[in-house]
Formats: sequence, structure tokens, C-alpha cells
Amino acid sequence: MWVITVFSNKECIKMYEFNTKKEAREALQYIQGYKILTEIVDYSDQYSSLVAI
Repeated sequence: MWVITVFSNKECIKMYEFNTKKEAREALQYIQGYKILTEIVDYSDQYSSLVAI
């Protein structure tokens, strides 16, 4: 899951949730304000694995 957190000029915080990175990046172009794109990883999912580089 991908989340865009937006801090607008009116000190308002909005969050938008997306299923894929591609969807989130496309939406990122059209959102105004200070934006942070974050990937949410659920470590309790039995099919995920933790990888360190």
C-alpha cells in the first residue's frame, strides 16, 4: 500500500491511499502542497520478508 500525505497552506493534513506505486506517482503530479510518498509494509503478512541492504 502506498500513501501520499499532503500538508496544505491552511495547516490541513490530508492522506490518500493507493494500491500500487504507479497509481500513487501518477496522482502525485496533480496534488498541490508539500507531499510525502510513503510505502506501508505490513510485517505481520506471512508472505512478506524483511530485506536489509
